[in-house]
Amino acid sequence: LPSASMGFVKVVKNKAYFKRYQVQFRRRREGKTDFQARKRLITQDKNKYNAPKYRLVVRFTNKDIIAQIIFARIAGDVVVTSANSRELQRYGLTLGLTNYSAAYATGLLLARRHLKKLGLASKYTGKEDVDGEDYNVEPVKDGPRPFKAHLDIGLVRTTTGHRVFAAMKGAVDGGINVPHSETRFFGYNREEKKLDASLLRKAIFGGHVADYMRKLADEDSAKYQRHFSRYIRAGVTPDNAEGLYKKVHKAIRENPDRIVDSKSKTKEQYKKDAESYRRKRLSLEQRKQRVAEKKAQIQNASATQEDEETE
Repeated sequence: LPSASMGFVKVVKNKAYFKRYQVQFRRRREGKTDFQARKRLITQDKNKYNAPKYRLVVRFTNKDIIAQIIFARIAGDVVVTSANSRELQRYGLTLGLTNYSAAYATGLLLARRHLKKLGLASKYTGKEDVDGEDYNVEPVKDGPRPFKAHLDIGLVRTTTGHRVFAAMKGAVDGGINVPHSETRFFGYNREEKKLDASLLRKAIFGGHVADYMRKLADEDSAKYQRHFSRYIRAGVTPDNAEGLYKKVHKAIRENPDRIVDSKSKTKEQYKKDAESYRRKRLSLEQRKQRVAEKKAQIQNASATQEDEETE
């Protein structure tokens, strides 16, 4: 018998609850998409009809930084232009492909590549003299308006100094109009409500890495040799780091085009490879023939074994 002190317990998850339960979207269940933010990023005004609403999508992996210009359609998102931090290797940057400076360079590469594709590279050159000051793209007189895209940060925390805002800064300096404020850039002081442009410029040109290299070399030489072994082999020192990034930025502006690797396969080659690995479905006659061959093989083997036993 139930205890006398036990009160009324309401059954919340009853049959009616489960009959009306609706699962969340798959990418929400997987923790990959913030649909509240996505809805506001892709919803276009009705008076703009079917005009795309472009997004500057920045994503980070353990080894890469991926920046893309994307717009949404009912069938799925369409990628217009993309850039990857691994592409910076052909511009001379072979190390530190996921840090703050590499994020800026990746955003710059994306902007220059996309504007060249649209024929706007000569009209909107962006900010070639990187001084760390906040910059906004202004429309030219008697010409097309600047290309506009909204920053899509995904699920990252919008902390001050995050690399995602370095990629946005690179895209803005490259000539793309991205609505933003300076409050999340590296070097912004919340108490004074002011951006220290010198600190931002220092981070863009790898100054924070150079400071740590100097500090580590003075405090623990053995750890410095281990930690920055690839930098040492590549000849990168705290003194020439800024010059390296300047060369990279200059090379990006000269030729932002993507180089297609001759070894990469075409769509037809991938399809042919898939067909070669995929097992073809046999017809009824082929299956019957296969069974008959197996039966004959077993009978022949048993007959040979009987002959050997009789001998």
